Amino acid sequence: MRIGIVCYASVGGSGVVATELARSLARRGHDVHLVSTEPPFRLRDFQTGLAFHRVDTPSYPLLREPQYLLSLANRLVQLAREVKLEVLHAHYAVPHATAAYLARQILTANGGPVPRIVTTLHGTDITLLGSNSSYSETVAFSINQSDGVTAVSESLKADTYRAMRIQRDIQVIPNYVNCTTYCRQPVPGLRERLVNRPDHKLVVHISNFRPVKRAEVVVDIFARVHAQVGSRLLLVGEGPDLDGALARARKLGLGDAVVALGDQEDVAALLSVADLLLLPSSQESFGQAALEAMACSVPVIASRVGGLPEVVADGVSGFLLPPDDIDGMAARAVEVLTDDALHARLAEGARRVVCERFCEPCIVSEYEAFYGKVLAA
Repeated sequence: MRIGIVCYASVGGSGVVATELARSLARRGHDVHLVSTEPPFRLRDFQTGLAFHRVDTPSYPLLREPQYLLSLANRLVQLAREVKLEVLHAHYAVPHATAAYLARQILTANGGPVPRIVTTLHGTDITLLGSNSSYSETVAFSINQSDGVTAVSESLKADTYRAMRIQRDIQVIPNYVNCTTYCRQPVPGLRERLVNRPDHKLVVHISNFRPVKRAEVVVDIFARVHAQVGSRLLLVGEGPDLDGALARARKLGLGDAVVALGDQEDVAALLSVADLLLLPSSQESFGQAALEAMACSVPVIASRVGGLPEVVADGVSGFLLPPDDIDGMAARAVEVLTDDALHARLAEGARRVVCERFCEPCIVSEYEAFYGKVLAA
């Protein structure tokens, strides 16, 4: 198939999944074209069958039109004509599915190949934009005009139907990991460079540090853990709330027990030497960071919200608690870090859960079958 995939280039679950999907489909022999404002974070070296197409958006400060939406639609029209796209896969309803719909209307009016539109909902397009009266009608329209719609969790599917008037069926296809890349692997010397002492534990939080991730709560939980267990917290990623989290760590007197590493491409290496992942989000439509940690045999302490219960098996691969139960999360974290038998059982369970449901071959096959269904409709 000739497939176009539109995504955001920034670090985050949707961009990661879209880019990994593009790479997976290209490895399977499809002709894949990735479209974004810049090369996405996880787009690595050249790969046969995968091409990147940049969207250039001119800046006209005097005008208030949605310039990215228009330039993206224009680029999609050009690409569809150049390579005769069969499927145009938009990650996020707005603006990507909206731009895909506009491109389809232009192609229909002016002749040329008209690709089928598949839209994948990742969460922010529903939980934030879909619930905002300034965007809700456009979001709903873009979803309803798609030829096929998927969501990354049953929770997000239910939220979508609850928030908007949606007439289309939504198929749940969860996020995934490459289980060969994401596994616990030997990384000589890395743990020694990251912890103060050999007997100290390594706790990790990975996110884009948006308010929904509650980075300061991560620090509050870790402070309780650190008071009982020799440990260090790694903050991996960048975002607006990172400075606040570091300020909170200083206020609590944690010193160099909290370290910010910024964006890291080789997350699997860091996870391979980690003991625990903290993810106390106020909302998660899926929880890609939890999935990647579990694939590397890292137990997860997370909020029982959104799609996280569909990823983290409570008591099997980690523990889920109410998002406001900071003391409970800290107590569970201490338990996991101090009970070697419990940690080993959860680490094994985490890897097993991923291998049974969330590895690349299974999920990519679901997307291929969904594309085929949409094309045959």
